[in-house]
Amino acid sequence: MGTSGRKGSQIGLAPGTLVHVGEKKVEKVVIRVLAYNSEKLVERKLEKVEECLEFKDQPGLNLWINVDGLDKVDIIEKLGSYFNIHPLTLEDILNTRQRPKTEDYDSYIYSVLKMILLDREKEEITIDQLSIIIGPNYVLSFQEREGDVFDPVRERFENPVSRIRKSGVDYLAYSLIDAVVDNYFLILEHFGEEIEYLEEGLVTQPRPETLRTIQKYKRDLITLRKSVWPLRELINGLQRVESDLIKETTSIYLRDIYDHTIQVIDSVEELRDILSSMVDIYLSSISYRMNDVMKVLTVIATIFIPLTFIVGVYGMNFEYMPELKWRWGYPAVVIGMTFLAVSMFAYFKKMKWV
Repeated sequence: MGTSGRKGSQIGLAPGTLVHVGEKKVEKVVIRVLAYNSEKLVERKLEKVEECLEFKDQPGLNLWINVDGLDKVDIIEKLGSYFNIHPLTLEDILNTRQRPKTEDYDSYIYSVLKMILLDREKEEITIDQLSIIIGPNYVLSFQEREGDVFDPVRERFENPVSRIRKSGVDYLAYSLIDAVVDNYFLILEHFGEEIEYLEEGLVTQPRPETLRTIQKYKRDLITLRKSVWPLRELINGLQRVESDLIKETTSIYLRDIYDHTIQVIDSVEELRDILSSMVDIYLSSISYRMNDVMKVLTVIATIFIPLTFIVGVYGMNFEYMPELKWRWGYPAVVIGMTFLAVSMFAYFKKMKWV
């Protein structure tokens, strides 16, 4: 455990060596604490990691500590020492190239998954690694940057009679994972709308920009697929883990997440198939338009072939050509050429070639 995804600065180091692997995505690490039960709710933004000890092991209180920013190794290390987190788990938290997975360390359960955010203005998706540690009465979550999909979860804490206030930390962990999966649906819905819009203009106005947009969406869906497929194993791992940290009542909800994950995977595959068929449609449309152009050019060339022949005949410099000195020779040739061209065009029209 804890050694997957080891690259770059971790090569050659001993297992459990804490090194941040990935991009620095925040200027300052932000730590937020939420302590709660059905009667009490305390929210606080901490200035120092040592302040979380004030909330640790308070009788009857569940604890959620969220850390935004992973580049400050000393903060992650201190927090790990306060909650007896294994160095291999801390190593995985700091390595943002992890594959979604679940690991049982007896005293806590560690899960890592990908949280995908959509910038609708730039039409870009960003992928952040989310690590969740489920302990006896606490949940630790670690994100790469500020900004997440957990606002609906935080809002539910405002209601004292909500299930999340009455349940344990395993239900909180489920709610966080469920929020991530629900956000996948929103992203796929956006992709579906954009793809439908592209599809409408694909046949009538196929342009190179359209093909580039299709390729971009294909790359985004591949990224989404890589994040979602391992999520099935993660949920399965949480369902099958033999630990008192996951109650049977929460396992029922985990099965619901598993079903949602399958739906997301099916939607991703469906959109990928649609995009692949759209590429074929684009190529067919371009080919069809090219054929139309070639057909018009061929008709024009065919009409001008006999006209060119006539002009070529009368362009010869023979002295004794009967029509050269005929007064009505030029008008007769012009009228004859016009009649020939019109007749050929009418014939092509009748045959529906133009």
